[in-house]
Formats: sequence, structure tokens, C-alpha cells
Amino acid sequence: MGFNLFPKPAPHKPLLPESTVKSIYSKERIKVFIGIFVGYAAYYFVRKNFSFAVPELQKLGFSKGELGLAASALSIAYGFSKFLMGNISDRSNARYFLSIGLVLSAFTMIFMGFVPFATSSIAVMFVLLFINGWFQGMGWPPCGRVVAHWFSVRERGRAMSIWNLAHNIGGFLVGPLTVLGFELFAGYQGMLYFPGLVSILFAIVAFVLIRDTPQSVGLPPIEVYNNDYPKSYDAKTQEQEFSAKEIFLKYVLNNRLLWYIAIANAFVYLVRNGIINWAPTFLQEVSGFDKTQAAFASGGYELAAIPGTLLCGLMSDKFFKGRRAPVTIIYMAMTLISVLLYWKNPGGNAFVQSIALWAIGFFIYGPVMLIGVQAIDLVPKKAAGTAAGLTGLFGYFIGDLLANAALGRLVDKQGWDASFIVIVISCLLAIFFTSFTWNREKKNLSNLTPLSH
Repeated sequence: MGFNLFPKPAPHKPLLPESTVKSIYSKERIKVFIGIFVGYAAYYFVRKNFSFAVPELQKLGFSKGELGLAASALSIAYGFSKFLMGNISDRSNARYFLSIGLVLSAFTMIFMGFVPFATSSIAVMFVLLFINGWFQGMGWPPCGRVVAHWFSVRERGRAMSIWNLAHNIGGFLVGPLTVLGFELFAGYQGMLYFPGLVSILFAIVAFVLIRDTPQSVGLPPIEVYNNDYPKSYDAKTQEQEFSAKEIFLKYVLNNRLLWYIAIANAFVYLVRNGIINWAPTFLQEVSGFDKTQAAFASGGYELAAIPGTLLCGLMSDKFFKGRRAPVTIIYMAMTLISVLLYWKNPGGNAFVQSIALWAIGFFIYGPVMLIGVQAIDLVPKKAAGTAAGLTGLFGYFIGDLLANAALGRLVDKQGWDASFIVIVISCLLAIFFTSFTWNREKKNLSNLTPLSH
């Protein structure tokens, strides 16, 4: 048992007859993909619902600053958990790991809504949101494990770009769910526990659909099925399970390229959240937008991410044959241009301002997704969760916190120009650190014929 709580990776079953492999593989991949999509979208129901309850909690006498402090607990815990729980995920059955994490996260928010003292003080809310953040860290790693096992290198970009839309779908649905919870249960408590109840149903669906590995249902490894092998592929290394020590020391902490993209990810997250978290304030204070205009422009930022992310994955797989660094660099360069236009906006045209913000959303989410894919590519697939967790640790614990706390203080003391200078420098540093992986990717990828499936 991985960590005595989660079932170890599913055992391999005898191979099915070759005549049935293709049809079964196709059906199982669709089911597994739907499972991780639905499951991860539901994680957002109990990650973002607290922010919708903030206005109601303010009526109880809590300030924005106090509630912001409580909410920061989730980001802190999530960053560390994504890394540490990612290691446990690599040694566990993804089907159970994702579902258990979602149920535990849901129970935490149900507890916060149902138990009166749970929202009686900032300290209690901080602790509960920290616990929730830790369970939230159990969402991404098993999804990374599933993608690494069910999709080969030259199709992971497209698979992950589509799966990544679970972020947007989950983030979109949490609003209506909290409103429905408020109306059904006549209070802010429903905004906390109703999304939790819905998440448990989604966890059941995910559990029914997900399968740990192809071998666990009698199918060959994806590299064999697709005839798509990285040059570094070794069946013994790729298909054996590792100990926690091996994963950490041999494949992750000692992997210089992983550190490069983890550092790059911190700057990518600083740009992403530094722009969107402060967009409503910047647009109203500097650009003369009213609240409705600012909300419309900010909403477009998230929607623009959908086609941008899909195109990013397609470019990576099709045009660059599984290489991630070139597309990340192109997207970050375009993000930089969009940031400059958003910041300077000649003539102060409101339409141009909105287009520039949407362009940032279009481009920045591609690298957010692709760095996670690249992390999976850079290690054996049995270490995928830990590798992606390291990049997530840098993204959330460094990038996200700096985007919230540091940029806000910088604006107060030095003005908006200073914050945009930091964001521009962050774009350049993300490009700089990603560039170190450019040549290594060429060596890692195979020169095989196009995929046959």
C-alpha cells in the first residue's frame, strides 16, 4: 500500500488477444480520459468555492485582508502537496488516488459549511483551507500518471491541451454551483458544502471510468501500441515501479532540466496570475473601465485560454514532433508583446486594451499546460507525478504567492509601472530558463515514422 492509505499500482493482467487490442485500447483510452477530465474539473468545485463565499463572510465582520490571508493557506498547501503527494501518486493506483483526494477535499468543505465554528475565526478557516489545499494536491499528479501511461510522447501535447480545459470548465461551473447552493440552503454555508456534495458524485464517476495503466486491463504499454518510443526508452526502466527514494533522488531532484522548467514555471505563474488577479483593479484605476467592462474583459482572459491551449498542444505534437520548449518560448514571446500592449496601449483605446488582455490569456495558458507535459516527458513515466509536482511547487508557492502579495505591495509603493516591469522581466526569464531544455529534447525524442494509431 502506497503510504498505507492508497492501493499500490494496479497489477498487470495477461495480454489480451492481438485481434482485440486495437478496439479495446481505443475504448479504454476514451473512458480513462473522460474520467480524469471529469474528476479534475470537480476538484475546482471545492477549490474555488470559498472565494465566492467571501462577500457573505465579510458581512460577519471579516475584512478582505483577513479572508485573503485565510485563502492563501490553500495556495501554500497546494504547492507543497502537489510535489509530495505527487511522489505518493507515482507509487499508487491513479484510479483510487484521484477519487480519494477529491472525496477528502469535498468532505473538508462540507465540514466548513455544516459546522458552525468552522467559519467562526480566520485561524480555523486558515487551517481548514490548508487541509483542503493539501487534498487538492492529489488531483493533478494521478492525471499526469494516467496521461503518461495511456498517451505516447507525440500525442501527449494534444491530450493534455484538451484535458487542461477541465481547469476552465471546473472554474466556470463552480460559480453557478455556489449560487445554487446559496439559494437552495438559504445561506453562505450552502456555497461551501453544496459543491462538496456534487464533487462526491463526480468522484464516483471518475472512479468508475479510470484505469491505472494499459497493462492493468491486459493491454500492451502505449509505446508498444503506438510504436512511439523516446530515444531514452528502456522497457525495464519505464515499466518497473520505483521506490520513493529512487523517484526523488535518481529521476527528479537530480534532474537539472526539471529544475530549469520548474524555475521557468514560477515566472510563468507570476505572469498569469499577476495579470488576471489585478486586471479588474488596473482596468478601473488606470484605463477608466467601469466594473461591468472590467469584469467582461477579465472573463475574456479565461475564455481566450481555451483555443490558445488547444493550438499550443497541436503545435507541440504536430509541428515540433513532441518538442515542448520551442512552443513554450514562442508563446511566452507573444505573451511579452501582449503585455507591453496591455501596459502601454497607445491612445488608451478600451477595445485595444481588452484585446491585449485576451491575447495574454490566449498565450499564457499554453506554457502553463506545456511545462507540465514537458516535466512528464523528462522522466520515466513511473515518476511523472513527482516531476510535474516539482514544477507545480515552484508555480504555486513562488509564482502565485509573488503575484498576489509582492505585486500588490509593489503597486502600493511604486505604482503600476513597477509591477509591469516585473511581469516583463518574468516573461524573459521564463524564456531564458526554458531555452536550456531546447537541445536535450531533440536527443530524447525518436525519429520514428508517424504514429500508426
